[in-house]
Amino acid sequence: MNSDSAPRIVVGLSGGVDSSVAAALLKEEGWQVIGIMLRLWSEAGTLNRCCPPDAVIEARNIAQQLDIPFYVVDAKQAFYDAVVEPFIAGYASGLTPNPCLRCNRLIRWSFLRSRAKALNADKIATGHYARTKLLPNGIVQLLKNPDTEKDQSYFLHLLTQDDLLGTVFPLAELSKAEVRKLAREFSLPVADRPDSQDLCFVGQGDYRDFLRKSLPNALRPGPILNQDGEQLGEHTGLSDYTIGQRKGLGIAGPEPYYVIQKDIENNALVVGIKTELGRTKFYTHTTNWIAGSVSAEPFPAEIKIRYKSRPIPGLVTPLPDHQAGIILEEPAPDITPGQAGVFYQGQICLGGGTISLEES
Repeated sequence: MNSDSAPRIVVGLSGGVDSSVAAALLKEEGWQVIGIMLRLWSEAGTLNRCCPPDAVIEARNIAQQLDIPFYVVDAKQAFYDAVVEPFIAGYASGLTPNPCLRCNRLIRWSFLRSRAKALNADKIATGHYARTKLLPNGIVQLLKNPDTEKDQSYFLHLLTQDDLLGTVFPLAELSKAEVRKLAREFSLPVADRPDSQDLCFVGQGDYRDFLRKSLPNALRPGPILNQDGEQLGEHTGLSDYTIGQRKGLGIAGPEPYYVIQKDIENNALVVGIKTELGRTKFYTHTTNWIAGSVSAEPFPAEIKIRYKSRPIPGLVTPLPDHQAGIILEEPAPDITPGQAGVFYQGQICLGGGTISLEES
């Protein structure tokens, strides 16, 4: 048993292997560990994939095994307001939003930290694969996890200094294989549980089905145009497509066509051949600098435009109103408005923002 004088920490337990091992490691280190599972919204008649009943049972069993308190907290309305509603609105305006980013910042941090404070906990912990480093000047850096296949710093680029100071990442230096090995050593029954999937709230269909229910009047068929304005076919609704998409366009030509742009004003999908696809310049809006601020001077960085994309060297120029201008050293084929552009220098995640093709 932990001493009552030991620091108290809240762990976001999901019933998965990562959060379970995180809780076990903290208990072993001597923390007073409290497990909290957040119940998240899902569409009517479906279960949220992050917190179905079997995961709740699994998380409760893990807490019992570790001899730690466990609470299930209703976060359905907060999740809908902070994550689902902006996801729907983003697609309605022609964007391709990433709901996991908002969920991490506004639910797994802001909401969970508020509950932790109510329990007089000193910090929270999660099973994310990322590291932090406290510098002598008091600034906390966010660093990549050594496992490049599993590193999740991309999803955490919206965190603030206050967030990072109040967070522990028990899996900071571990790979996924090492975490599963530890789960077996701790005799945790979730050692081989599959990873959770993105878009946890859309039920058994995909996001297109969900959007058709949520935006019945917004998903209208319209023309597929080439860059000269010639009509090549008809699309089924702009939200059915993403920048760089090749399959499923239903049009043929001497070379494969790719989605290049969504023209919201004219409800048109603009396509082109591969050589017309790449971009080297874009902007980020609502840009967060993890250190709290950044010099106004342009600086070199490696830029990721998707979680699994290869970082591309480029130049980042901080701009007023939480914007940044980015020029890549080579064209990227899938720069997509609504996704996140995240900036790195070596192992350090500097921050990032929402991709836009224009400065506001």
